[in-house]
Amino acid sequence: MTSPSSLFDLKGRVACVTGASSGLGRAAASMLAEAGAKVVGVARRAERLREWEAEVEGETASIAADLGSRDALPSIAERVAEPFGPLDILINAAGINTRQAADDVTSEGWDRTIHLNLTVPFLLAQALAPAMKRRGWGRIVNFASLQSRRAFPCGIAYGASKGGVEQLTRAMAEAWSSDGINANALAPGFFPTELTGPVFSDPELAERNARQTCIGRNGEMADLRGPLLFLASDASAYVTGQLLFVDGGFTAR
Repeated sequence: MTSPSSLFDLKGRVACVTGASSGLGRAAASMLAEAGAKVVGVARRAERLREWEAEVEGETASIAADLGSRDALPSIAERVAEPFGPLDILINAAGINTRQAADDVTSEGWDRTIHLNLTVPFLLAQALAPAMKRRGWGRIVNFASLQSRRAFPCGIAYGASKGGVEQLTRAMAEAWSSDGINANALAPGFFPTELTGPVFSDPELAERNARQTCIGRNGEMADLRGPLLFLASDASAYVTGQLLFVDGGFTAR
């Protein structure tokens, strides 16, 4: 019988985390490395990636690349397998939120949001899935959002993309889980990151969001460690196509 501790053991696994230079992506990349995985971080800012590698314990590598370029994605998918070999785990954490009112959204802003938040997770997973299939084991964790199901002001493009991520996750599970690749999504509540800077720069707004949770506070990076480790490991062997809200009960009220 598998021991409880071994269910969460990532030793020998190879993971890629997009958006690893900051915020939730950086926290995810660090946690996986500390749990024993060999982690490749992908983001645009090379200096921030080097800072992440210097501070984290474990085996890491980084690739500075622009996920916003569709033409670059095939090359990025190849490069992430170079440092440690074929990937077992893909964490799609990179994203953008322009926070524009519906009347102000431009076609360029809409296309960029959909591309980074929805198209990139699919195309990377599609490129990396064959190697996972050959080994009969894989984990894909997409980052969804409260806005996957809730409509927020100035969030029409972001919300549309994150609603798409929830359905994309189910479709990935339908397509690949019979080959051993489980696909799930995390939907964080309010966490202090670069992306949520406008929220936390307003103490009154941040406090109002905290009061709307069941727990009574906003998220801290440590709150993501357990849920992410669960979805990235053998512990979630019979869990696929699911969206897990890590929001302190915000959506429960």
